[in-house]
This record gives sequence, C-alpha cells and structure tokens, in this order.
Amino acid sequence: MIGISKLYCGTVEPSDALRYGRLSSKLPSHLLQFSEDKRPVVVWNVTRRCNLKCVHCYAHAKNTFFDNELSTAEGKHLIDDLAGFGVPVILFSGGEPLARKDLPELAEYAVGKGMRAVISTNGTLITQQVGERLKAIGLSYVGISLDGLEEINDRFRGVKGAFKAALKGIENCKKAGIKVGLRFTINQSNVFEIPGIFNLIEEMDIPRVCFYHLVYAGRGSKLVEEDLTHEASREAVDLIMDLTKKLFEKGKIKEVLTVDNHADGPYLYMRLLKENPQRAQEVLELLKMNQGNSSGIGIGCVSWDGEVHADQFWRHYSFGNVKERPFSEIWTDTSDPLMKKLKEKKKYAKGKCATCRWLDICAGNFRVRSEALTGDVWAPDPACYLTDEEIS
Repeated sequence: MIGISKLYCGTVEPSDALRYGRLSSKLPSHLLQFSEDKRPVVVWNVTRRCNLKCVHCYAHAKNTFFDNELSTAEGKHLIDDLAGFGVPVILFSGGEPLARKDLPELAEYAVGKGMRAVISTNGTLITQQVGERLKAIGLSYVGISLDGLEEINDRFRGVKGAFKAALKGIENCKKAGIKVGLRFTINQSNVFEIPGIFNLIEEMDIPRVCFYHLVYAGRGSKLVEEDLTHEASREAVDLIMDLTKKLFEKGKIKEVLTVDNHADGPYLYMRLLKENPQRAQEVLELLKMNQGNSSGIGIGCVSWDGEVHADQFWRHYSFGNVKERPFSEIWTDTSDPLMKKLKEKKKYAKGKCATCRWLDICAGNFRVRSEALTGDVWAPDPACYLTDEEIS
C-alpha cells in the first residue's frame, strides 16, 4: 500500500512510526505498513460463496454452497495460532464474508484474542442489524468494494442494484459508528470514474478509499487487456494525488491509498522532489520503512479450505494447509524454495528490476503479476510504469 494522503499530503511523518519502536504489536493501524518486524497481516478468505458475480474476482466466487470451508472450530483454532504468532490484523474476505453465518462469531473471537479484525465486503448484506452487530463485536474497519458509480459498478458486479445496496451498507456502517471505506480496482473501463469516487467520499463523508491496481488472478486474469497502459497508470496516479490534495486544501481530510503497484512510491517521491524537496526527503524515509511489496512476508492468505498462500492473489501455489500444520509453522518454514526466496525476494529480481535504483523501496513489485504474464516469477512486473531514465 502507498499512502497518498500519508506521503503526499503529509499526514504521517517518519517520527510517527519511530516513536512506537516500529513493532507491529504497538503500532496503530494507519502506521502498520512502516513496522520493522513485519508480522503478517493475514487475509482469511472465509468462504468462496458470494451473492454477486464480479468480473475481476480473484477467488472465482459463486453464489452456491461449498463444502470444503474451514469449520467454526477450525477457524477458531486458526485464530488462536495467528494471535499467538503476533499477527496484528486479520482481514475476513471471501467471496462475500457475510455470506458465512458465523462471521460475526469468528470476528468477535479474533478481537477477544487481541487482534484487529476488519472485513472486505461488497456491502450489500450489511443491514442496520448487521451493522450494529459488527460494531458490538469491536470490528475495526469495513472495506466496501465499488468499481465506479451505479451503471459501471453494477456492470462489474454482475447484479443490477448492487451499487444502491452497497451505499445502504455504507450508511448502516456509519449509523452504527464503524469506520468504513471504499475499495476500487482501476482498469480501462472505469478509470474515468475516479473523480466520481472522490465526490462520493466527500458527499457521504467516507473517511477512506483504496485504489487497487489490477492483478491478473482468478477471473481478473481474463482482464489483462483491460489493464491501464503505463502512461494511463501515471495519469491515474497523478489524478489521485491531485484530488487528494484538493480535498485536503478544503479541510476535508481523507485517507487515500493506492494498492498493488509499488511503482507508485518512487513516482510520488519524484513528483514531490519537484514540488517540495524537503517533504520529498521525509517521504523517502517512509518509503524505505515500508520496504515495498510484502507478499510472503508482511501479508499472507489463508483460503476457505485452509491452504496458505503468499497473498490472496497467489492461489495457485500453496505452502501447506492449516488443517495439517499451524499457519505460524508454515509461514516460517523456508524449506519450501518459493517461501525462502520470497523472504529475500530482492536477491532474485531479474531484468531491469535487478538494477533498478528503487529496488530497496519497491522490492520488485508484484511477483504474481510477473508470473501470470511471462511465466517467470522473477521477471520484471509488467505493470511497472517507470521509465528507464527514472530507474537508472
């Protein structure tokens, strides 16, 4: 994650992370990406079931019952292990996590174990009663996916009415007093909706929005040709920075992030170097703390059936199953060649990544995207839009 508001607008300074000792167990959630120990944030895809039909779903979710999901008891056993391992955040995802009836029970159990519990949802199932229940169990955050305004979103979600239902879910979270934010996956078919999303978070007083670069996984692997060109990616990131700054200048402070393309960090730094050199140096320090892509280190994934992955997009490669071994043991076992290399991924970068001056703060970007397009895990990320001049 690249915090546009944190870095470009200065809501976070290097000293903010340093004064907590940079230990993930002590850092507040908005500073976790700057932790030194990099205990993984774990995405648990609790179910593959979903009431929508999103064209870019990495989980190939369907609105049907799957009989291979971890049971409630197995889920609590997983949570026990994650808590003991020092995992600071568990993110319940899917499919649609609220399609699983014991989701509130599992989230409440995680909170009781001292973890921050968040959910990633399409928002359509958050009634007023569900919102109140999620607030009561101590949920930290609800991220609701929208991929545009009504017409575009409903086309992407495959169900007419999904947009209005998601807005109702947002309102129900706000009424219950839960922090809520938006998740938006950028592609050629919706990039023009970015200004509309900024208008929405301003009008509805939504405190957070994450703009995701497209990752070629699941049904999203069919959308490679829908990904932005390098020039369009630069224009989109510039637009996000411009609109974030405009909100800040109006006194409307929002948390704005881009996700899944760590080229955004150096790009933001180079822009700041022209606009505000002093701030640029502070940003460089924060980017060094962030350390770039964290798949297999600072983020991990447990699938609905218990398989452990480097992140939620790397579903085709499993390091083991939590039904057979604890996550903590699987995550620290470097006898698996891929796990070992991911722990020190910068050593294995190829091509322009190997000699890029930003390698230490990007870590080679998204390996799974490289593999999807080239067949080589260590090839340069095809979505890196930095020019040869900028990386030399």
